[in-house]
Amino acid sequence: MRLDLCSWLEVETYLERSRTIILPVGSTEQHGPMGLIGTDALCAQTIARHAGERTSTLVAPTLALTPAPFNTAFPGTISVSVATFKAMVSEIVSCLHGQGFQRFYFLNGHGANLEPVGQVAGETEVVESLDIRIRSWWDFEAVGKLRKDLYGDWEGMHATPSEVAITQATHRVLPPGAASAPPQKLSAEYIRNHAGDRHGPPDEHRRAFPDGRVGSHSALATAEHGKALLEAAVTGFAEDLENWSR
Repeated sequence: MRLDLCSWLEVETYLERSRTIILPVGSTEQHGPMGLIGTDALCAQTIARHAGERTSTLVAPTLALTPAPFNTAFPGTISVSVATFKAMVSEIVSCLHGQGFQRFYFLNGHGANLEPVGQVAGETEVVESLDIRIRSWWDFEAVGKLRKDLYGDWEGMHATPSEVAITQATHRVLPPGAASAPPQKLSAEYIRNHAGDRHGPPDEHRRAFPDGRVGSHSALATAEHGKALLEAAVTGFAEDLENWSR
């Protein structure tokens, strides 16, 4: 159920039975030699729309322009400031809340979004009849197990085979090229220190990871993997959404 494909009368009717809306949020940034620039947004959007249909929940347009400053040395990346992103999220929530929406489920596909959206949620905790939930599509147990079983440590941190696999299943497959060779493996310390996309300045980041992959062996992805990951994510998200909305 897509908000952008509804009339205002249909939304008004929807609000008579539900006050919940899904907001997919991703990014527009490089995802290595064989990953689509819209990967984060496309994954969140696809999972949200499938779950929205499964649960009869309205899905807002995807927020695809978000903070990704560390990747701006790679052509095609579009990054906005944290302040701009926070203001946009806050105003979207405020606008929809004023129309009667009360429950806002952000389905996330980009690590750098978590802190700003969490801050907005914290700032609105005192607002009566407004509840915000934030989950990344990889948070659901079955998804995590599948990622581990399929890729192990080669899942890495960015341009991961799991997200590439989902876009292969839903959009297009790019040849791996140089990405056929595995990247440098990451240490546990590096993963811990850079969780949530806490990466360095753009030029420094590109020097450290010249093809855009951060410990992720993207070439392990297949469209078949993507179908399985998509189903696990949609099922996990739909169940969590329904439990939370009761």
